[in-house]
Amino acid sequence: MNEVLLRRGERPQIRPYTLAVPVQARAAIKGQRPRCIWMTGLSGAGKSTLANALEVQLNQRSLHTFLLDGDNVRGGLCNDLGMSAAARRENIRRVAEVARLMVDAGLIVIVSAISPFRAERDAAKALFGPGEFFSVYVSTSFATCARRDPKGLYQKALSGQIKDFTGLDSPYEAPLDADCDIDTELLDLGQATAMLLDRLQIP
Repeated sequence: MNEVLLRRGERPQIRPYTLAVPVQARAAIKGQRPRCIWMTGLSGAGKSTLANALEVQLNQRSLHTFLLDGDNVRGGLCNDLGMSAAARRENIRRVAEVARLMVDAGLIVIVSAISPFRAERDAAKALFGPGEFFSVYVSTSFATCARRDPKGLYQKALSGQIKDFTGLDSPYEAPLDADCDIDTELLDLGQATAMLLDRLQIP
């Protein structure tokens, strides 16, 4: 696989094609402001549940959305990647590029991914224009996530059956400047969803 990976600048035969329909026209026909809502946090923090509830609310408001869930993406687009630090960086790079394309299509895209490293989240944000990227830190503690353990992953990681587990033997770098901080131990799903809608200024 390494033989097909190129460094930047090694593809002189590729030139971006200028599309006839601008980004603004795609957004206008949908009557909405496209953007990426990026949710990060530990496994079991409640990201997917919150992302799903948010999308339901946006759909009920006749907004055009799509949800990129970390596990779902791992089953398709990123099913060739492992769990090493390098593989996780590539996973987030791919998710971010897909999210950017969806925003260019005029959609509101919700990303739910552990995305443990600040540098990769910053690189994702850099793909978007001003006001197009909204970061959500689902800040539920490791202790609470381990107690919930909805997939049984914490038990396996703590017993040594899973290596490179985020928050245990692989680091999680908490956001320093998230647009919204939600602890699902303190807020129930309805409260958390309402807070997001308020911060996103969606009535």
